[in-house]
Amino acid sequence: MKAAIIGAGLGGLLAGAKLSRAGYDVEIFERLPFMGGRFANLEYKGFRLSTGALHMIPHGSRGPLALMLKEAGAQVNIIDSNPMAVIRKENGEEIEFHDFQKELPLTKRVKLGTVLAYSLKFKPKSDISFRNWVLKYFDDEFLLRLADSFCGWALSLKAAEVPAHEMLEIIDNMYRFKGSGVPEGGCGAVTGALAEVIESEGGKIHTKEKVDKIIIDKDRAKGVVTARRTMDADIIISDTGHPATCRMYECKDAAYLEKVRNTTPSRGIKICLSADEPLIGHSGVFFTPYSHRINGLNEVTNADPCLAPQGKHLVMSHQSVLSDDLRHEIDLGLDDLKKLFPNKRYEVLLIQSYSDGWPVNRASSGNEIGNRTPISNLYVVGDGAKGKGGIEVEGVALGVRNVLNELDIS
Repeated sequence: MKAAIIGAGLGGLLAGAKLSRAGYDVEIFERLPFMGGRFANLEYKGFRLSTGALHMIPHGSRGPLALMLKEAGAQVNIIDSNPMAVIRKENGEEIEFHDFQKELPLTKRVKLGTVLAYSLKFKPKSDISFRNWVLKYFDDEFLLRLADSFCGWALSLKAAEVPAHEMLEIIDNMYRFKGSGVPEGGCGAVTGALAEVIESEGGKIHTKEKVDKIIIDKDRAKGVVTARRTMDADIIISDTGHPATCRMYECKDAAYLEKVRNTTPSRGIKICLSADEPLIGHSGVFFTPYSHRINGLNEVTNADPCLAPQGKHLVMSHQSVLSDDLRHEIDLGLDDLKKLFPNKRYEVLLIQSYSDGWPVNRASSGNEIGNRTPISNLYVVGDGAKGKGGIEVEGVALGVRNVLNELDIS
């Protein structure tokens, strides 16, 4: 069986590794000159920065991505964070994430415990936003700020932009898998290990080769066309998102196209810092609900010192974008950093923004339309087709799992 995969991002490589191990003849086509997409390393001034995501796997060594990496035979060491996360309070004190309930009055604490214990019962069937759901049950400023901080860090969205049913699935997964982690060697170690699996199984990865057309015959995907070749395939998997996939075969399905037009990418800004001394002191997520823009930070060198030159620390902050004035958004993030670390010295290494054709997610969480297309044997994976309740790369893994289930591959 021949599989053509469009895009060598995390979703495409993960699907390719699993299919290769299942006996498929896999070829991957990537328009860029490197593999990994927004989950690759970026060498800069001796630091290993990242092209997109933070050097972070949200559910650590026990989550969906870690499980699929093991199944695919990808040799990746995930260093679990301890603590999983810390919250900076308004007065500057820090508490562990699991202790946030202690900040609430007793009545709200009891109510929150009940809601979390019976979360399936409380999951709304409507599209009420997570912010309005929190207001409905608690109406608490600290919880609202924490909701925005968590959603901004994990999804690059405000709590008002995330459906409550999706966010509650995410919370369930967070408690199920119990913690975050840092891949040793950074993002590039993950996608590099997957590429090694594909190539060891006889698969091919073509960089600098863009797919211009998906060949369709009687509503069935039959192959791909690039500037260099036309290739037949039994299945085609696109890691480019639903809109770009539609353009490659000139989709005519009106209902599906309407869903595609309504998908909204999420935008974000990442600021990378170098410091001679630790700014945070652990490798877990550092949530900042009282900052103006920054939602969370990670000091990844506490897990893997090799991500920075000897004696240096690498801190990466993330913030959702709330206006179209990118310069203003960046300035607010830089101002937040000054207030978060007023007595510490650091250097801004690089500021990266993610939007338009290079967004945080091609479809915002809760806004995805699944992995299927109207065309038989044509599927979409990646951050534009995440699985239910999946944060970032965990969602990518869940989406790939959905496609593999469709193909009856365990």
